[in-house]
Parts: sequence; C-alpha cells; structure tokens
Amino acid sequence: MNTGDTGFMILSAALVFFMTPGLAFFYGGLVRRKNVCSTMMACTSIMGLSVVMWVLFGYSLSFGGNHLGIIGDFRWLAFRHVGMDAGPYADTIPHLVFAAFQMMFAMITPALITGSLVGRMKFKALFFFMAFWSVLVYYPLAHMVWGSGGILAKLGSVDFAGGNVVHISSGVSALVLSILLGRRRGYEHTTYRVHNVPFVLLGASILWFGWFGFNAGSALGANGLAAHAFMTSALSSACAMLTWMLIEVIRERKPTLVGASTGLVIGLVAITPGAGFVPIWSAFLIGGLVSPICYFGVALVKKKLKIDDALDAFGCHGIGGIWGGLATGLFGQSSINSTAQWDGLFFGDTRLFLAQLAGIFITIIIAVIGTLVCAGIIRIFTELRVSVRDEQLGLDISQHGESAYPTFTGLDQ
Repeated sequence: MNTGDTGFMILSAALVFFMTPGLAFFYGGLVRRKNVCSTMMACTSIMGLSVVMWVLFGYSLSFGGNHLGIIGDFRWLAFRHVGMDAGPYADTIPHLVFAAFQMMFAMITPALITGSLVGRMKFKALFFFMAFWSVLVYYPLAHMVWGSGGILAKLGSVDFAGGNVVHISSGVSALVLSILLGRRRGYEHTTYRVHNVPFVLLGASILWFGWFGFNAGSALGANGLAAHAFMTSALSSACAMLTWMLIEVIRERKPTLVGASTGLVIGLVAITPGAGFVPIWSAFLIGGLVSPICYFGVALVKKKLKIDDALDAFGCHGIGGIWGGLATGLFGQSSINSTAQWDGLFFGDTRLFLAQLAGIFITIIIAVIGTLVCAGIIRIFTELRVSVRDEQLGLDISQHGESAYPTFTGLDQ
C-alpha cells in the first residue's frame, strides 16, 4: 500500500466524477432554450443511477471473476469483500479506491449517449434505457478490456483509459438510438442555434480539467506513466483545438468559441485509448488529425446521411474514439507500457494494429446489438419518443415541469 498512490487515485476519481457535471453544462449550452433542463437532467440522473448500480452489482459484473472472457460474477455484490486492503487490480491502493475510480467511468459513459437524443426522448424511457444499457453493453465491455481474463485483452487489444469501453461504445449506441428515434420534427427546415456559448466553454473546460484524472489516473498510481498520460492528453487536446480553429478559419473565415471547445474535447477523446501507450510526439499527430476527421465525419452524418445526431455524440466520441484506437495501433510502444504486447504499425509490427482493429469491430457489434435489445425492452412498457405536442412545448416543461429561464418571454432560438 502506498499513501501517495492512494491520495492520487482518490483525487483522480473525484476529477472523473466532475466530468459528468461538466458534460451537463457542455450539452446544456448546445441545445435550444426549451430543452436545457431536460438535457442536463439526463446527465444528472445518470450520476445517481450509475453509483447505485455500480455498488450493487456493476463492479462485480465488470471486474469480479470471469465467464468466457465476457462478464464477471456476483462475488462482490454490494461491495462485499471490497475493502481497505489492496485488491487484485492494483497493489498499492485500497480495493475500494480502485472500485471508486472505475465507478466514475461507468457514470460518464452512458451520459455521453444523451447528446444524440435531446429534444425528443421521454425521460422515463431514457432513464431505464441507460440502466439496461449499462448491464448489457458497458459492464461486459469493461470486463472484456480491463477485467481479469477479458477476451479483448487476450486478443492483445489495448485501451488505456476507455477508447473502446467509453467512447466507441457510447458513440455507436448514440448513433443507433438516434436512428431509432428519428429526426427532430422540422429538422430539415429549422436552424438549431447554440443557446448559451459560455455554458459550452464552461463544460468543455471542466471536461479538460477532469480528463487529466481520467487518463493520468488510469496509470493507477502517482508514477511516470501517469505523467506521460497527462502530457499526451494535454498535447493532443491542444493540437485538436488549434486544428479545428484552423478549419473554421479556412471554411468560415472566422474561428468560433464553440468550435474551439469542441476541438479540445475530441482531442481528449482521440488520445484516451493510447495516452499511456504512445510516445509524446505522436500526440501532435493524433490530436492534429482528429479534428478534420471528426469535422468532416460530422458533416457526412448530418448532411449526407440525414441522421439527427443532435449534439454529434457519434461524430465526436464514436469517430474520435475509432481514430484513437487505430492511432494506438499505429504508434503504441511496449517500451512505454508493457501491457501492449507489441509495437505499433509505425514501428514495423502489424500485430498490435490488427488487434486494435479486432477490438474496435467487436466493440461496435456489441454496442449496436446491445442498443437494439435495450430499446426493444423499453418499448414493451413505454414509447421511446415524446408526443408532437410535448416536443413542440419543449422537454423542460413537458417532462420536468420547469424552465431554465422562467422569466424569459421572447422567442426560443
């Protein structure tokens, strides 16, 4: 046991927790005025739901035991035998601290999905969907990638802090669910304006701040690997922000605060799977390239395919996470982190890159099937989508009976 590692990991867990309120501000600022509370409430409710589920059975299913490399068991039900001594996943910190750190990942991942659903999904349907999705998609993926005997880990696929488990899974599920829900009414004829740009920057800044705990904390100790992940994360995010601004200057003649905020977030998404595997210089490329990849990917999804991914959850987290996973296969080095069995394609070995391809493909399949199953279960007892009248009125009033700006009397943007 090491008190320095323990203190560092408790702080990292708190930083990752802070990311979900940050996401609420980020998403809340991007939506229309009449859907602010409902958008932020989606993230807030998941904060409570995820903690209860994680302690009761989620942690045990993700990290306790092993069944076919896919899922754990119930040996740690309600944190039984999860105590102050070191656990099987980290020698220098209490088992409780490791479980708490992982709990925050289980919190923010389903919250990421909500960005694609704003303005049209019933709160009851959303709440129960996230509960089922955590069981059918998140817990198995967490076990397959990070759990003892996980099948993706055995394949040699690596994911330092959640490229597959967090970003690809949530991004792909967001895309599938947005297709099932259909586009917002009037989508083809309405201009959806960002209603509160300062909220967007506040949320993005909180996410950047918390992400240092997200990535550096995944080293599971206050050590050199944590410092390495910290620096690759900072560099990738900065490069992505600058290249997004450059794209806007070239195409629109002006950089925007919303664009800069979006760029810094997708830079963090892209570096997450490889933060503790790739050399620092590669973060220039990973962050610099993710902006054009996501920028034009979002344009394809929204304009060409006519899919209403409202806040680009797939465009940013799905596409960005896929690029990050592939980039790990390109630039990963076992000398940085021996968890990677091989060096990346850039260094002349194909095996890590092929393992990353396999991991990404399996993650996509699990996310698609799991989302369809969860949506099918929810439809048994409630509609997924609100009524026409409720959508026109806004989900703040129709689903929660409150308004973010009760004294505002002008037209909604």
